[in-house]
Parts: sequence; structure tokens; C-alpha cells
Amino acid sequence: MKIGAVFPQLEIGADPKVVRNWATTVEEAGYSHVLAYDHVLGADPSNRPGWTGYTDKSLFHEVFVLFGYLAAITTELELVTGVLVVPQRQTALAAKQAAEVDVLSGGRLRLGVGIGWNHVEYQALGVPFKQRGALLEEQVDVLRKLWAEPVISVKGKYHEIEEAGLNPLPGREIPIWFGGSADAVLRRTGRIGDGWMPQSAPDEKARRQIATIREAAEAAGRDPQSIGIEARLTLGAVPEQDWRSFADGWRDLGATHLCVNTMNMGLSQPEEHAELLRDVLPRLRD
Repeated sequence: MKIGAVFPQLEIGADPKVVRNWATTVEEAGYSHVLAYDHVLGADPSNRPGWTGYTDKSLFHEVFVLFGYLAAITTELELVTGVLVVPQRQTALAAKQAAEVDVLSGGRLRLGVGIGWNHVEYQALGVPFKQRGALLEEQVDVLRKLWAEPVISVKGKYHEIEEAGLNPLPGREIPIWFGGSADAVLRRTGRIGDGWMPQSAPDEKARRQIATIREAAEAAGRDPQSIGIEARLTLGAVPEQDWRSFADGWRDLGATHLCVNTMNMGLSQPEEHAELLRDVLPRLRD
């Protein structure tokens, strides 16, 4: 099982030196990949009673720009979105940005995608909130076509491309993984996804969800074992004595990847995230 680190978006700040030191420490420690969240806007909660999501005070680095920076200062870390809210973005532009990151990183991008939950962002970006699930599925098909061929033509429900293409091309099909736990997400993963990104414990519910994915894969004529699983260990939400058993539990369920989240642990300095990750990794390895 490959072990990666969650980029501590909300707590690392905006100093590029701190970001650089975090990335190089994580790579030198032996982590296989870095996973970053995606949010474009934060809502001001002042006039939104009961708002529980991210706010305008929540700091988020834009993932493709961040990965362009990380591609230049690392050599081996896989760069993973977890997850990119693709329906908020123009598909051809997202394909172009992803291809560029993949080219400049030497083929190190993995695109985790999802439909998101923040209607404020959708409104601001001019995309109908209710169509996001159907749009995402068509987007995945268009993304793959744009990455595969120099020139394509597409006429779908949400897309129309007439004899146009990307340059440079990534030279491979960038892996697309799905985040989410709804039954529709699980079946979509089985039908067309390269992997699944759960954020839960390795329990019987997770076992049933994996079975749903594999059943959908078989029904689609795919090899269920070819679909990866990336679990997430949030250190602040799991007692320290259970960190290893959490990782082992996901190993037993067949997880191929695990990422470690150090946010919400009361760390006082951004540098402490990298230090904690360096100390934790030996305790989670096989």
C-alpha cells in the first residue's frame, strides 16, 4: 500500500518557502504522493445562518498552480487532487491544465474528481448546481478523449468540440479517481473510474461499498482488481494508538493507497505538519 500525505491547505499559510520545505521534507521522508483539496471560493458566513462549510477565511491554494510549483521542486512525488470539483470548471480548460501539470511533472498527476457540495461556488462560477453529477460523467469521457487524440470532435449534452485538440498532450491517459460515498459514485467508479477515494473507517460499510464498486466493474466488463482504493487517515480524528490498525484495516480491505492528514491537530506552526508526517510514516508501513 502506497502512503501519501495530505497537503495541509488550511494551516500551512501562503509563504512559498514553507510550502517548499513541506514538500521536500515529505518526499525525503519517503511518502509516495501528495494529495491536495480543491476550493475556489469561501463563503462569508455573516449572512448565512447555520453555515458549516469553508469560509472566506479558509486558505486554499489553487491545485493546478500549486502542482506546477511542486512539480518543479520534487522529483518523485505523485501529485493527486482529492478531489477536484470538475463540474465547476470548463472541461477543455481543466483538461489543458491537467495535461500541462502531467507534462511538466514527468507523468506524476493523478486526478481525483468529485461533484462538490458548495452551491456558493457553483453560483459564482456560473454552473447549475443540480446538473453536476450528470455533467461530471460526461466530463470524464471528454477529458480522456482530449488527452488521447491530437484532434477530436464531440457533441454531447453538455459539450461541443469541433475538430480541436490540446497541445502538448500528456502522452498517457491521466488516471481519474472518484471521491464520494453515494451509491451513484460507487457505481460510477466501477463503470468508468480508475480508483475510489473514501474518507471513512475500514469497517463493514466500507467492505460493502467496495463490493458495490467491484460488482459495477464486472457488469461493465472490467477487471475489479484494476480499480485502486485510496483511504484517508485523519490523525486528529483517530486515537494515536489506533493509527496503525486503521492502516492495516484498509490493507485488509484491499486498499492500494493511504494518505495521512495532519490538519485539525492543534499544531502551532506550519512546519510541524512536515515534522509529524516524517515521524508517523515508519509506524504505518508494512
